[in-house]
Amino acid sequence: MFTGIIETLGKIKAIQPIGGDVQLVIDAPELDFSDVKLGDSIASNGICLTVVSVSGHSYAVDVSRETMSKTALQNWRVGDTINLEKAMLPTTRFGGHIVAGHVDGVGRVQKINQDARSVYIEIEIPQELMRYTAHKGSITLDGISLTTNAIIPERNLVCLNIIPHTAERTNIAKHWQVGALVNVEVDLVARYLERLLLSPKSDNKPKSNITEAFLAENGFV
Repeated sequence: MFTGIIETLGKIKAIQPIGGDVQLVIDAPELDFSDVKLGDSIASNGICLTVVSVSGHSYAVDVSRETMSKTALQNWRVGDTINLEKAMLPTTRFGGHIVAGHVDGVGRVQKINQDARSVYIEIEIPQELMRYTAHKGSITLDGISLTTNAIIPERNLVCLNIIPHTAERTNIAKHWQVGALVNVEVDLVARYLERLLLSPKSDNKPKSNITEAFLAENGFV
């Protein structure tokens, strides 16, 4: 699990096709490798990837064809800058929201405007993911925990304001341009609420006091 608070930036050092899959080598000179071991998970632009080797300030990860087909990773090139976050610990300060590192789809940057010191950005996401978004809700884009300022359902848009600190500490300033693809992970809580509300009813199951009305009254939907 992750929090969506980016620790540092890395660069794609090598992309090596191996047996139909791909192995990436990621250079991360500012990442603390003191507690990184083989098999650990590191979120790379929001994709949970497993460390298969470490060499100096670089590490390698294997990427399946499934991951390549479902994420923006298929467009990564050597030299690209990506957001990195190591898996959270039980003692980690929870500064973002619950992020699984399982990408739900790919979005596209549609608009970027300067808004005082922040940057206003509109991102189009797959239509089937819009139902998991909400005004002032949480969404993960390229591994970054962000708050939606507004949503425009008829255009499948989520609207964001990015403060200077976030832009400088992530790949937003370097990578996010109109037309750029970003990895999207919706709020995990929203997914489980949907599953709870839509699960088949059975007389044999214990009755629950959790209803859609209850969730709405308490600000969950």
